Amino acid sequence: MTLSGLSFAYLRDRALNTGLNVLLLALGVATLVILLLFSAQLEGRFEKDAEGIDMVVGAKGSPLQLILSSIYHVDVPTGNIPLDTLTMLRKQPTVAEVIPLALGDSFRSFRIVGTEPGYPALYQAKLADGRMFAKPFEVVIGSEVAARTGATLGQRFVGSHGMGDGDKASKHDETPFIVTGRLAPTGTVIDRLILTRIESVWDVHGIAHDAHDEHDEADHDHEATAHDAAVQGDLEPEVTALLVRFASPLAAVQLPNFINRQTQLQAAVPAVEVSRLLALVGIGIDAVRAFAVLLMLTAGLSIFVALLTALRQREGDMAMLRVIGASRAGIVGQIIAEGLILAAAGALLGVVLGHAAIGVAAALFEELRQMGLSALHFEPAEVWIVLAALAIGAIAALIPALRVFNADIAETLAEAR
Repeated sequence: MTLSGLSFAYLRDRALNTGLNVLLLALGVATLVILLLFSAQLEGRFEKDAEGIDMVVGAKGSPLQLILSSIYHVDVPTGNIPLDTLTMLRKQPTVAEVIPLALGDSFRSFRIVGTEPGYPALYQAKLADGRMFAKPFEVVIGSEVAARTGATLGQRFVGSHGMGDGDKASKHDETPFIVTGRLAPTGTVIDRLILTRIESVWDVHGIAHDAHDEHDEADHDHEATAHDAAVQGDLEPEVTALLVRFASPLAAVQLPNFINRQTQLQAAVPAVEVSRLLALVGIGIDAVRAFAVLLMLTAGLSIFVALLTALRQREGDMAMLRVIGASRAGIVGQIIAEGLILAAAGALLGVVLGHAAIGVAAALFEELRQMGLSALHFEPAEVWIVLAALAIGAIAALIPALRVFNADIAETLAEAR
C-alpha cells in the first residue's frame, strides 16, 4: 500500500472523528462563501441597476426609501409629486434626460410602472418579441415576469391596487392591460417589471390629464379605455419619481440643493444612498465573517488535536515503516496529506453548502430573489477561501509531522514492546 493509500486508510479507520472535523471546517467555509456571494451579488446588482442614473427626485421623506422604491423597486414610494416638476427639470440646461415613473399597482406581485420608452433604453433592454407600448394600457413585460406568469403577446390581464401581494388586493377590472411586447433578459431590475405609458396609471385611478409624451404627443389615443368618460376632474396628474441623468458635472453640485429647497420635493443621489446602505449591511457582514474565520481556525485546531492523538496511537507503525525502508520525508508527507485530505473535503463540502444555502434563501424569500441572488454565481474569491482551508489543514498537520520526523526509531520500537 502506498503512503497516500495509508492516509485514506487511517482516516477511514476513525470515520466519526474524520466526519466531525470535515463538518466543522465545512461550516466555516460555507459561512464565508455565503457572505461572499451575498455581498458581491448585492453590491453588483445595486451598481448595475443604478448605472446611468445620477439623481432621483421624489416626495419628501427618506432618501434611501426613495432610491429603493424608484430604482430597485423593493420598497414603497415616499409619495407623489406634481407633474410640472418634470417640465421644470427638463428645462434645466445641466440635465440631459428625465424619465418619469408612476407607481401604485401590480400584477401577481410584479410592479406595473407607468413611464416612457426612455426607461427600458436606460438599461439597454431589447425586445425579445412584439413591440414597445404605444397607447395607454399596452404593456411590455420583463423576462422574469414572462417566465413566472406565462404571459404571451396579446394576453390581457387586470392590475391590482398596491405593490405587495397584488392578488389579494382590490382589482381594476374595468381597465385591463394587453401585452404588446416582451423584453429579453438584462440581469437588471427591469426583468421583473411591467412597463406601460404613464397615462395608463392615471386612467386606472381616474385622473384627468392631457396627452403626455414628448416623443409622440399626436398619437395619444384615449380610446384604449372606457374609463376616460368617468375621470374625476378634481384629481391632478402626478408622478411618483423622476430619474435624472446629468448633462454636466455642474449639475451634481447645483441640482440636489435646488430640489431640496422645494417644499414638496427631495433629491436623492443613488451612489451616496447605496454606499450608506452597504456600509450598514457591511457591519453585520463583518461580524459574521469574523465568526466564520474563528470557526475555520477552530476546525484547524480540531484537525491538529485529532492528528496528534492518532499519531501517538500509531507511533509504532510509523517506526516500522521506517524500518522497512520508508523515508522520513515520505512519512511526513503522508501525515500532511491526511491534514490536506481533511481540509479539502471540508472546503469542497463548504462551497457546496454555501451555494445551496444561497439557492434555498432565494427560493424562500421574494426580496432576495428580486435582488438577483443566485446560487449559480461563482466569485473568484472562493478560490482563496478554499486555499485558506487547505493551508489550515496543512499547518494543523505540520506539528504532528515534525514530531514523527524527529522521533528516534529504536526508542519508539522499544516503547512499543
